[in-house]
Amino acid sequence: MFPTKAAARQHLLSARRTRAHSEDLLSAAQAQPQLRTARRIALYVSLGPEPQTGALIDWLLAGDHEVLLPILYADNDLGWGIAPGAADLVPGRLGLSEPRVDLGSDAIATADLIICPALAVARDGVRLGRGGGSYDRALARVGPGTPIWAAVYDSEVVEALPADDHDHPVHAALTPNRLIPLGGSVDD
Repeated sequence: MFPTKAAARQHLLSARRTRAHSEDLLSAAQAQPQLRTARRIALYVSLGPEPQTGALIDWLLAGDHEVLLPILYADNDLGWGIAPGAADLVPGRLGLSEPRVDLGSDAIATADLIICPALAVARDGVRLGRGGGSYDRALARVGPGTPIWAAVYDSEVVEALPADDHDHPVHAALTPNRLIPLGGSVDD
């Protein structure tokens, strides 16, 4: 186990930077019945060495799903907008690509499934993000019973991670190869 979140982030970010290439989440996601039946999915546009979400977003949009994408506010909270297609996104804070129209921070509560970024997840559902608290705040608005998956690589599913009281657990890890149910799963 990592002694602190800072140590875990440093190690995990270093490992991601040394990856030969980023892998796509599409194939593993397509095999999940929950994803195929969800009407509205909250997702994000991947950056750099993160597991890639672009093809997944395109596939969902082509299948008449509604995709919510985050809009990063100045206070690091997240608003949400409906994905119009990758070409119609606008530059946001910190190099993010965002929808033009903001539906507000509570729009995430309308999603049937949430796939959020993470640097790692533990078997008990603890999710480690980049440290801004954006997703912990957003996930606190999600109602009980809504599945929350963290997108990571297989090597980033670990036995334990440091956690704080405000950390919001996830139900599964979506990797480029599979969906891994975690502690506190919701019908995964």
